[in-house]
Amino acid sequence: MTGFVRTLRAAGVNAGHQRAQSFLTALGLLDPAVRRDVYWAGRLTLCAGPDDIARYDRCFAAYFSGEPYGSRRRSASAVVTWHTGAPYGSRDGEGTADGSAPPATASRVEILRHRDVARMSEAERREVGRLLAMLEGTRERRRSRRHRPSTRGTLDGRRTVREAVRHGGEPARLRLRAHRDRPRRVVMVVDVSGSMAAYADVMLRFAHALARAEPRATEVFSAGTRLTRITAELRHRDPDEAMRACSAVIPDWSGGTRLGEELRELLRLPDPRGAVVVIASDGWERGPAEPLGVQMARLSRIAHRIVWANPHKGDPAYRPLTAGIRAALPYVDDFVAGHSLAALEELAVLLSERRPERRTTGGGQAHA
Repeated sequence: MTGFVRTLRAAGVNAGHQRAQSFLTALGLLDPAVRRDVYWAGRLTLCAGPDDIARYDRCFAAYFSGEPYGSRRRSASAVVTWHTGAPYGSRDGEGTADGSAPPATASRVEILRHRDVARMSEAERREVGRLLAMLEGTRERRRSRRHRPSTRGTLDGRRTVREAVRHGGEPARLRLRAHRDRPRRVVMVVDVSGSMAAYADVMLRFAHALARAEPRATEVFSAGTRLTRITAELRHRDPDEAMRACSAVIPDWSGGTRLGEELRELLRLPDPRGAVVVIASDGWERGPAEPLGVQMARLSRIAHRIVWANPHKGDPAYRPLTAGIRAALPYVDDFVAGHSLAALEELAVLLSERRPERRTTGGGQAHA
């Protein structure tokens, strides 16, 4: 953030020490991981007049996103310049003259976006984790049964009658109402078995971004040899603290996988009804695959949509040949990759788009 202030000064904005301190104080009351909060905190504290706004917008776009503020595209790839946080003189970055970490270029971020997480170094994983923390997990909107006052819509009889009573029974203006819009609920099941060890942390960080964006419309479970609800742990504001909390409550890290039994446990809960169910797994079922197919068929009848994120699908040579995937695919609406930051960005966009509800009762075709 102080680097951003220095960029503004170089562009001609009179962002002195006092304004910079006010900027940091404002961020302390907001969420620095939310792009909109950072934008308005800086604009209201660092700009001295109307002439500074155009310079501020250009600097903000170049420093944080590479896109004009207000662009419809929302993804972690919007970050063009950011600090790696590597210590001065470390192997991950040579550092600058003042001891700060060097800024990453757009080309470096683009390479990280498409690299398989399993082939990354520990420093690269940390960088991807920082980018995922800035992902805006917007959600598909659905019409609620509840209404709100509106200037157009259907007649609100109760409010109209109350208005007439307040005027002594004289004719009053008709009051109208319309349905509220609410975010579509997402239920995410993250496979934490041994075969998913290279991807489980990134998937959980993606789930943390979803839970942070829509805490009331997101439920997250871990799946290994048992089903564990980890929604409360992922509501920590800090991603690293959320990961530590998850590690403390998940008892079956790097174990086997019994997805069929765990989905049966999930179906005993009201969570998946009408929700978009996201299953992050490679489909390696330890037991027979038939129970998984049976539970997927049941899930497809009550869920709005089923999205399966398989890290191995990012490999061009991958074919869904394992028994678990073959049993589940007929009931999957969207079969997507989950091996890289770019793949998770596409998954976030998929969850924000309005899609028709599944109407088949089995034997459907998943969308690749």
